[in-house]
Amino acid sequence: MRNEDFLKIISKSFRVFLETSARSNKKLKILHGTIAKDIKESLGEEYTIHSLGYGNGKESKIKGRYMDKGVDITISKEEDDLGGVGVKFVMNNYAQNSNNYFENMLGETANIRTARKKYFQVLILPEKIPYYNNLKKITKWEKLTDNNISKYIKLSFDNEETYFHTPVKTLLLVVRFPDIDPDSITNKQQYKKHFLSMRNIEIVFSDNISATMGNQVILNDYEKFIKKVAFSIKSI
Repeated sequence: MRNEDFLKIISKSFRVFLETSARSNKKLKILHGTIAKDIKESLGEEYTIHSLGYGNGKESKIKGRYMDKGVDITISKEEDDLGGVGVKFVMNNYAQNSNNYFENMLGETANIRTARKKYFQVLILPEKIPYYNNLKKITKWEKLTDNNISKYIKLSFDNEETYFHTPVKTLLLVVRFPDIDPDSITNKQQYKKHFLSMRNIEIVFSDNISATMGNQVILNDYEKFIKKVAFSIKSI
Protein backbone atom coordinates (compact mmCIF):
# COMPACT_ATOMS: atom_id res chain seq x y z
CA MET A 1 0.00 0.00 0.00
CA ARG A 2 1.28 3.44 -0.93
CA ASN A 3 1.74 6.17 1.64
CA GLU A 4 -1.17 8.21 0.27
CA ASP A 5 -3.44 5.16 0.48
CA PHE A 6 -2.48 4.53 4.08
CA LEU A 7 -3.39 8.12 4.92
CA LYS A 8 -6.91 7.27 3.73
CA ILE A 9 -6.93 4.30 6.11
CA ILE A 10 -5.98 6.64 8.97
CA SER A 11 -8.85 8.90 7.91
CA LYS A 12 -11.31 5.97 7.98
CA SER A 13 -10.06 4.90 11.40
CA PHE A 14 -10.47 8.44 12.72
CA ARG A 15 -14.02 8.69 11.38
CA VAL A 16 -14.99 5.40 13.03
CA PHE A 17 -13.43 6.65 16.28
CA LEU A 18 -15.70 9.70 16.12
CA GLU A 19 -18.77 7.61 15.28
CA THR A 20 -18.31 5.03 18.04
CA SER A 21 -17.48 4.93 21.72
CA ALA A 22 -13.95 5.30 23.04
CA ARG A 23 -14.02 1.62 24.09
CA SER A 24 -14.98 0.33 20.64
CA ASN A 25 -12.32 -1.63 18.74
CA LYS A 26 -13.88 -0.92 15.34
CA LYS A 27 -11.36 1.83 14.63
CA LEU A 28 -8.56 -0.64 15.41
CA LYS A 29 -9.88 -3.25 13.00
CA ILE A 30 -9.45 -0.89 10.07
CA LEU A 31 -5.96 0.23 11.06
CA HIS A 32 -4.51 -3.01 12.40
CA GLY A 33 -6.11 -5.10 9.68
CA THR A 34 -4.54 -3.01 6.93
CA ILE A 35 -1.06 -3.16 8.44
CA ALA A 36 -1.40 -6.92 8.99
CA LYS A 37 -2.51 -7.46 5.39
CA ASP A 38 0.41 -5.45 3.99
CA ILE A 39 2.93 -7.32 6.16
CA LYS A 40 1.45 -10.65 5.05
CA GLU A 41 1.66 -9.71 1.36
CA SER A 42 5.29 -8.64 1.82
CA LEU A 43 6.24 -11.86 3.64
CA GLY A 44 4.43 -14.54 1.63
CA GLU A 45 2.24 -17.57 2.22
CA GLU A 46 4.55 -19.40 4.64
CA TYR A 47 3.91 -16.77 7.33
CA THR A 48 0.79 -16.38 9.49
CA ILE A 49 -0.49 -13.05 10.80
CA HIS A 50 -2.89 -12.62 13.72
CA SER A 51 -4.63 -9.28 14.17
CA LEU A 52 -7.97 -7.58 14.61
CA GLY A 53 -9.47 -7.00 11.19
CA TYR A 54 -7.41 -9.67 9.44
CA GLY A 55 -7.43 -13.46 9.12
CA ASN A 56 -9.40 -14.90 12.01
CA GLY A 57 -9.87 -11.37 13.34
CA LYS A 58 -8.22 -12.05 16.68
CA GLU A 59 -5.10 -10.83 18.41
CA SER A 60 -2.56 -13.34 19.66
CA LYS A 61 -0.14 -13.49 22.59
CA ILE A 62 3.63 -13.63 22.29
CA LYS A 63 5.66 -15.39 24.96
CA GLY A 64 7.82 -12.72 26.58
CA ARG A 65 10.80 -13.16 28.85
CA TYR A 66 8.85 -12.00 31.90
CA MET A 67 5.20 -12.44 30.85
CA ASP A 68 3.10 -13.39 27.86
CA LYS A 69 1.89 -10.30 26.04
CA GLY A 70 -1.10 -9.81 23.78
CA VAL A 71 0.10 -7.71 20.86
CA ASP A 72 -1.76 -5.90 18.10
CA ILE A 73 -0.17 -7.84 15.24
CA THR A 74 1.66 -11.17 15.63
CA ILE A 75 3.88 -12.67 12.93
CA SER A 76 4.41 -16.45 12.98
CA LYS A 77 5.90 -19.21 10.85
CA GLU A 78 5.15 -22.91 11.37
CA GLU A 79 3.40 -22.03 14.66
CA ASP A 80 6.53 -20.28 15.95
CA ASP A 81 5.96 -16.64 16.91
CA LEU A 82 8.71 -14.58 15.30
CA GLY A 83 7.66 -11.11 16.30
CA GLY A 84 4.95 -8.52 16.64
CA VAL A 85 3.88 -4.98 15.94
CA GLY A 86 2.38 -2.58 18.46
CA VAL A 87 0.13 0.18 17.06
CA LYS A 88 -1.06 3.36 18.77
CA PHE A 89 -3.15 6.17 17.29
CA VAL A 90 -3.34 9.08 19.78
CA MET A 91 -6.53 11.15 19.49
CA ASN A 92 -6.29 13.63 22.37
CA ASN A 93 -4.39 14.74 25.52
CA TYR A 94 -1.02 13.63 24.17
CA ALA A 95 1.22 15.77 26.40
CA GLN A 96 -0.51 14.49 29.54
CA ASN A 97 0.14 10.86 28.60
CA SER A 98 3.25 11.02 26.40
CA ASN A 99 5.64 9.73 29.07
CA ASN A 100 3.33 6.82 29.88
CA TYR A 101 3.01 5.94 26.19
CA PHE A 102 6.77 5.97 25.80
CA GLU A 103 7.54 4.00 28.97
CA ASN A 104 4.93 1.37 28.13
CA MET A 105 6.41 1.03 24.66
CA LEU A 106 9.91 0.51 26.06
CA GLY A 107 8.67 -2.03 28.61
CA GLU A 108 6.67 -4.19 26.24
CA THR A 109 9.47 -4.04 23.67
CA ALA A 110 12.07 -5.19 26.21
CA ASN A 111 9.82 -8.02 27.41
CA ILE A 112 9.44 -9.40 23.89
CA ARG A 113 12.88 -8.68 22.47
CA THR A 114 14.71 -10.26 25.42
CA ALA A 115 12.72 -13.41 24.60
CA ARG A 116 14.48 -13.30 21.22
CA LYS A 117 11.49 -12.10 19.25
CA LYS A 118 11.36 -9.18 16.86
CA TYR A 119 9.22 -6.22 17.88
CA PHE A 120 8.14 -3.14 15.96
CA GLN A 121 6.09 -0.10 16.86
CA VAL A 122 3.74 2.25 14.98
CA LEU A 123 2.77 5.59 16.53
CA ILE A 124 0.32 7.95 14.81
CA LEU A 125 0.13 11.50 16.17
CA PRO A 126 -2.01 14.35 14.81
CA GLU A 127 -0.03 17.55 14.44
CA LYS A 128 -2.72 19.44 16.37
CA ILE A 129 -4.43 17.61 19.25
CA PRO A 130 -7.27 18.76 21.53
CA TYR A 131 -6.78 18.63 25.27
CA TYR A 132 -9.99 17.76 27.14
CA ASN A 133 -10.69 18.38 30.79
CA ASN A 134 -12.92 16.09 32.88
CA LEU A 135 -16.04 17.79 31.46
CA LYS A 136 -14.90 17.05 27.89
CA LYS A 137 -14.26 20.73 27.23
CA ILE A 138 -11.24 21.70 25.15
CA THR A 139 -9.01 23.78 27.37
CA LYS A 140 -6.13 24.06 24.90
CA TRP A 141 -4.74 22.76 21.62
CA GLU A 142 -1.44 20.90 21.62
CA LYS A 143 0.71 21.39 18.53
CA LEU A 144 3.48 18.87 18.06
CA THR A 145 7.02 20.10 17.61
CA ASP A 146 10.47 18.55 17.65
CA ASN A 147 10.48 19.12 21.41
CA ASN A 148 7.28 17.09 21.90
CA ILE A 149 8.83 14.05 20.23
CA SER A 150 12.37 14.51 21.55
CA LYS A 151 12.22 11.07 23.19
CA TYR A 152 11.63 9.44 19.82
CA ILE A 153 14.40 11.46 18.20
CA LYS A 154 16.82 10.15 20.83
CA LEU A 155 15.43 6.63 20.43
CA SER A 156 16.07 6.81 16.70
CA PHE A 157 19.83 6.80 17.31
CA ASP A 158 19.84 3.82 19.70
CA ASN A 159 21.67 0.65 18.76
CA GLU A 160 19.02 -2.09 18.73
CA GLU A 161 21.63 -4.80 19.34
CA THR A 162 22.73 -3.08 22.55
CA TYR A 163 19.40 -1.78 23.86
CA PHE A 164 16.68 -4.41 23.94
CA HIS A 165 14.07 -1.84 24.92
CA THR A 166 14.50 -0.31 21.46
CA PRO A 167 12.06 -1.57 18.80
CA VAL A 168 13.71 -3.10 15.75
CA LYS A 169 11.98 -0.31 13.82
CA THR A 170 9.51 2.36 14.91
CA LEU A 171 7.20 4.09 12.44
CA LEU A 172 6.33 7.61 13.59
CA LEU A 173 3.54 9.20 11.57
CA VAL A 174 2.83 12.85 12.34
CA VAL A 175 -0.29 13.78 10.40
CA ARG A 176 -2.21 16.96 9.73
CA PHE A 177 -5.99 17.05 9.89
CA PRO A 178 -8.09 19.65 8.03
CA ASP A 179 -7.92 23.14 9.54
CA ILE A 180 -10.16 23.84 12.49
CA ASP A 181 -11.22 27.12 14.11
CA PRO A 182 -10.25 26.78 17.79
CA ASP A 183 -12.62 29.59 18.79
CA SER A 184 -15.70 27.83 17.43
CA ILE A 185 -14.81 24.31 18.60
CA THR A 186 -14.76 24.27 22.38
CA ASN A 187 -15.83 20.75 23.42
CA LYS A 188 -15.67 17.13 22.37
CA GLN A 189 -19.14 17.04 20.85
CA GLN A 190 -18.43 20.05 18.63
CA TYR A 191 -15.12 18.52 17.62
CA LYS A 192 -16.85 15.30 16.53
CA LYS A 193 -19.62 17.14 14.71
CA HIS A 194 -17.10 19.30 12.84
CA PHE A 195 -15.24 16.37 11.32
CA LEU A 196 -18.23 14.08 10.81
CA SER A 197 -19.87 16.81 8.71
CA MET A 198 -17.04 16.42 6.18
CA ARG A 199 -17.58 14.04 3.29
CA ASN A 200 -13.86 13.33 3.23
CA ILE A 201 -11.54 13.98 6.16
CA GLU A 202 -8.40 14.67 4.17
CA ILE A 203 -5.29 13.81 6.17
CA VAL A 204 -1.75 14.56 5.03
CA PHE A 205 1.70 14.09 6.51
CA SER A 206 2.90 17.00 8.62
CA ASP A 207 5.93 18.99 7.52
CA ASN A 208 6.24 20.56 10.97
CA ILE A 209 8.92 18.11 12.18
CA SER A 210 12.36 19.21 11.08
CA ALA A 211 14.57 16.95 13.21
CA THR A 212 16.88 14.41 11.60
CA MET A 213 15.99 10.86 12.59
CA GLY A 214 18.43 8.01 13.08
CA ASN A 215 17.92 4.55 11.58
CA GLN A 216 15.65 3.17 14.31
CA VAL A 217 12.74 5.52 13.66
CA ILE A 218 11.09 5.95 10.27
CA LEU A 219 9.27 9.28 9.96
CA ASN A 220 6.19 9.53 7.72
CA ASP A 221 7.03 6.64 5.39
CA TYR A 222 4.66 3.71 5.77
CA GLU A 223 5.92 1.94 2.64
CA LYS A 224 9.50 1.91 3.92
CA PHE A 225 8.38 0.59 7.31
CA ILE A 226 6.53 -2.39 5.82
CA LYS A 227 9.58 -3.28 3.73
CA LYS A 228 11.85 -3.08 6.80
CA VAL A 229 9.51 -5.31 8.83
CA ALA A 230 9.43 -7.94 6.08
CA PHE A 231 13.19 -7.84 5.59
CA SER A 232 13.85 -8.19 9.32
CA ILE A 233 11.44 -11.11 9.75
CA LYS A 234 12.79 -12.94 6.69
CA SER A 235 16.33 -12.62 8.06
CA ILE A 236 15.49 -14.88 11.03
